[in-house]
Amino acid sequence: MNILFIGAHPDDCEVYGGGTAALFSQMGHKVKFISTTNGNAGHHQLMGNALIDRRSAETVAAARILGVAYEVLNNDDGQLEPTFVNRSEIIRKIREWNADIVVTHRPNDYHPDHRYTSILVQDAAYLVMVPNLAMEVPPLQNNPAFFYFADRFQKPYPFSPDVAVDISKTYDAKIQALHAHTSQFYEWLPWISGKSDEVPESEEERISWLKQQWPNLPDKKTVESLKKWYGPERTRKVEQAEGFELCEYGHQPNEGEIRQLFPMLK
Repeated sequence: MNILFIGAHPDDCEVYGGGTAALFSQMGHKVKFISTTNGNAGHHQLMGNALIDRRSAETVAAARILGVAYEVLNNDDGQLEPTFVNRSEIIRKIREWNADIVVTHRPNDYHPDHRYTSILVQDAAYLVMVPNLAMEVPPLQNNPAFFYFADRFQKPYPFSPDVAVDISKTYDAKIQALHAHTSQFYEWLPWISGKSDEVPESEEERISWLKQQWPNLPDKKTVESLKKWYGPERTRKVEQAEGFELCEYGHQPNEGEIRQLFPMLK
């Protein structure tokens, strides 16, 4: 299969789906991460091409760890808009990857880049099959299944994990991928949240600190979803998990098809 994760910034796909992506890759499926922006605003000291180059290098390192392809689109961070030009680019990218699954942000999110990435992917969900749009790339013959990353936002409705994936075996790889994004997890995000003085110095301590920041412990809803797909006995052994919500656009897989799309659900 061909799986496409579309995040707004370099590191978003790793945060919300890195463990699942690594599982797909280990099972022999083709996985690609796309960042719709180049991340050139996400730092308190660096800016412009210097920041773009650094963040791009970090994606290369993360991609190698997870076994995925990675592409960063040339849209400025914090300035993404749901235009026809950007929608056409997303249509082309989904077609080029011949995606069976596309995963992105939900549209109710704190960051405009997240929201508009979601809108762009939603707007492309049907149009990837329309021949007279983005004609440089042939339309897909089969509509992908579209899913959302998990988030904590409650309005207008909270995230609901239609699928939950046990990432206990790939959690360390996910953390290593986050660790590769030094500019984000040890510089920018601590600074913007007022926690710069909490960042450890040594690599070992940083890995431990990252695990505290991103524990991926399944909440009640995720546990219930895990029980559905893995059964109660297996669920009790799950240490870390990632959840995904089925988008109402695109192909609507039944339970049997979901098990085919997520073959690790066993």
